[in-house]
Amino acid sequence: MKKAILSLAVIAAIGLTSCKNDVKNDTETSNQEMSQDIAMTEMSFGVRGNCGMCKSTIEEAANSVDGVAQSEWDVDKKKIDVSFDDKKTDEMAIHKAIAASGYDTEKVMGDEQAYDKLPDCCQYDHDMAMNQSGENSEDNHADHDH
Repeated sequence: MKKAILSLAVIAAIGLTSCKNDVKNDTETSNQEMSQDIAMTEMSFGVRGNCGMCKSTIEEAANSVDGVAQSEWDVDKKKIDVSFDDKKTDEMAIHKAIAASGYDTEKVMGDEQAYDKLPDCCQYDHDMAMNQSGENSEDNHADHDH
């Protein structure tokens, strides 16, 4: 009798495990179908800033916009890469959110009051170049030597 009960318990456990796997597979399929329906737009634009604290603030501002999936600001290039759902937001909304946090973008000047509240290390030069290409001046001079 104990063997029969044990056998039933094992069979039931195997059955539950396979049911869980079936549910998981259905969920994965649904998520894949949803992700294919949402076409993400990717763009890059210049944003002035100085340091890692700037990076955190700039990315947080961009990510706060509904529809932004991901953003990454490059401190050396003064450039942000943003991935977003263009059915929920647009480029100007992202520029404005970053500017509201105190940082200049290519299209919108940073809010002066927010800029004044930034830590000293984050108070960037408003004339700072926003280098999107990543090319340095040595590369440009090399072209002139030919």
